[in-house]
Amino acid sequence: MASFSFDVVSDFDRQELVNTLDQVRRDVAQRYDLKDSGTEIELEEGSLTITTASDMTLDAVVDVLRQKATKRDLSLKIFDFQPAEAVGGNKVKQQVVLRKGLSQELAKQLSKTVRDELKKVTVAIQGDSLRITGKSKDDLQQAIQLLKAQDVEVPLQFENYR
Repeated sequence: MASFSFDVVSDFDRQELVNTLDQVRRDVAQRYDLKDSGTEIELEEGSLTITTASDMTLDAVVDVLRQKATKRDLSLKIFDFQPAEAVGGNKVKQQVVLRKGLSQELAKQLSKTVRDELKKVTVAIQGDSLRITGKSKDDLQQAIQLLKAQDVEVPLQFENYR
């Protein structure tokens, strides 16, 4: 008898993020209230840094970032905003950690939830993703619905459905 499976991952399209940040930079350069704020947005491997003139302009830039990310179908859950800190020259800097992958604790929690609710599927933790296998596609659909209903701090995607 054939078995079906899918992977649960937490990821985002990096190119979409790059495009979003380009739009945010353009928006900041054109907006009257943000034009002369000296705002810089730098993208590193696992985070981005926003440096700007004040807390007020930082809030405005973060608001623009959220709007542009939503329009480009990026989940706002990928952004983990750290507390803002004052830097020299009356500037404010905020680190934004980019969430990617399932942590071990979260993977175990999701795995336990699926195993407790659905007896006909098996769950395996594979690095920073989960593989859910079952004999029936209906069981896998139930697992997807169950996971979508969970309130987790990272966005979940379902891949390799076969």
